[in-house]
Amino acid sequence: MLKYDLDKMLYVIPADKHSPEEVSGILKEHPEVKFVSLVGIDIGGHDTDEKIPVEEFLGNIEKFMKHGVQTDGSSVVLPKIAELNNAKVDIIPDAKVNWFVDHNFNYPDQKTGLPVGTLRIPSSLVHNDSARVGSRVILRDAIHNFKKDLMQLLRANPYVFEYLDADSVDDIDQLVITAATELEFWVKTPDDDADREQLSTAQMLKEQYWKRTTGTVRTALEEVMLVLQKYGFDMEMGHKEVGGVKANLSNSGSYDHVMEQLEIDWKYSTAVQAADNENQIKYVVRDIFRTYGLDVTFMAKPVEGVAGNGEHTHMGVAAKLKDGRMINLFAPSDPENEFMSPVGFGALMGILKNYDVINPFVSATNDSLNRLKPGYEAPVCTVTSLGHSAKLPSRNRTVLVGLVREVGNQMATRFELRAPNPKSNTYLVLAASYMAMLDGIKEALENGKTPADLEKSISKDYGEEDFYLDTDRIYRSEKNVFDEYTEEERSRYFGRAPRTVWENIQAFEDYPEKLDIFRRDDVMSDIALASYKEAIRAQWATELHDRIIPDTMDFVRACCKAHDDLDCVDYDRYYWGKIQKLRNELGRDTLDEFCLLTRIKRALDRGEYDQASAMQIEMQQKVAELTDLYITYKKNLL
Repeated sequence: MLKYDLDKMLYVIPADKHSPEEVSGILKEHPEVKFVSLVGIDIGGHDTDEKIPVEEFLGNIEKFMKHGVQTDGSSVVLPKIAELNNAKVDIIPDAKVNWFVDHNFNYPDQKTGLPVGTLRIPSSLVHNDSARVGSRVILRDAIHNFKKDLMQLLRANPYVFEYLDADSVDDIDQLVITAATELEFWVKTPDDDADREQLSTAQMLKEQYWKRTTGTVRTALEEVMLVLQKYGFDMEMGHKEVGGVKANLSNSGSYDHVMEQLEIDWKYSTAVQAADNENQIKYVVRDIFRTYGLDVTFMAKPVEGVAGNGEHTHMGVAAKLKDGRMINLFAPSDPENEFMSPVGFGALMGILKNYDVINPFVSATNDSLNRLKPGYEAPVCTVTSLGHSAKLPSRNRTVLVGLVREVGNQMATRFELRAPNPKSNTYLVLAASYMAMLDGIKEALENGKTPADLEKSISKDYGEEDFYLDTDRIYRSEKNVFDEYTEEERSRYFGRAPRTVWENIQAFEDYPEKLDIFRRDDVMSDIALASYKEAIRAQWATELHDRIIPDTMDFVRACCKAHDDLDCVDYDRYYWGKIQKLRNELGRDTLDEFCLLTRIKRALDRGEYDQASAMQIEMQQKVAELTDLYITYKKNLL
């Protein structure tokens, strides 16, 4: 356990205590907090961290609160906005959310004996003193717009209150937009790697799923849960997930060869606060596990062939009434006979219809798309499930976005988007999703649709016309979409899933009309969309060129000949011949022809991204084939 008195540490300065006088008083009571950092979130989802000595901050606190600090375009990812010749960016504190203390558990303050802390203040990025930019700003603007427009829609379409637990829009004091994420991650001892086949077998046998944790993993997980409670995150549970193998107990009495997957969950918050919470939680998880000598990865697919890390994202909409009651605007007034209200149906249909342009914000990395493949409970089809009946809620874990509900608990009704991963930019995922919801709600209410009408729409057959949803799509299935449909059927009914980052961001070009949902009230301006697309393109191309291709080449070289020509059988020679052919195709240039890896690099250098993307798919297929062949080949050697 950490050798600190957790009760004496400062964890959070809540949103209602952000006056200069209150902040000064709190920091003076906690001298272990040595630094202040203003945390802006750029378009790529990266957060800033600058160490301002707390004395400097307190000496100019009103200035810092109003004007923040200045950085430049080289410090943040804002392409086409903050360029090197137009680089002024200010980081302005947000006083409407909680401020968290980031503890350095490896560095105790000599006087207090507590870990040195940094007060991290979520902030807005402002370009040239006028334009608010970046992911966090986009989410805040999206939520503001959603609330404003939804109130107007409710006022203009009073029929909807026949299906809600309120009489009219005049009963509503304010709208409350809620969100929460689940966090999956792999934990391992440094430099240890488990056999992929061993991990896969353990997964199929469910040897780890929800099992009791042991050793340092148990201690670290329990410590994380206790510390996160101190932050006020209202932890719900922490447990083993689907992947992992049993750790070894060494002669020294400690565990080594740790390789397992964990999940932690916490209670929902308002949308912006939820994204801020998740950001801080990841830091706490990583830092505490490292104090126990354990590595943590939030990669979507750290081990090929084994379950990846998801970050299921839950979204809801509630209304606080003037009489103090809270009602769920997604939930129907008759939950035993209706799945949702018209607001709920419209919101879900908005996500499904517009997911082509939401997806670039959800799956923006090579790693993320490695996870989204059939067979690992990772969603690959744009489809929903409502449940087998309204009276008996069920959960279909094979769909992209599912309806979560309890007949006896109206406030539980929400959507679970299953595609995000821990590396997804939650700020933009939520912003894009809520703007898409607004589009669907608008169409549903302005067309006067009832829950029965909308259930029929969302359950439509392929080729059936609808007032809102596309004709040549199916949007609802209560079947196992991995097992009950062929790959061809999934592509036909639910749309072909993008296979590369480049294919994914091309949706901005392929569906320009759908981008209008983001432009509403300039929530995402044309320059913001262009900035995001350029940031993701550059990240994809650079990672492919400078990391994936060299790593692939290292793997090709590692698949070397392992048999003795004088002591082998025809089986060995046969498989080695197939392996060598693939190795040459992937990584060996000749005078007459470049290998696949070289051709990809040259295409990227020339800006021929369509070709590079197509060849990346070919590379992935050949590497998978080479991997399986080499495993088969090695197993036969004595």
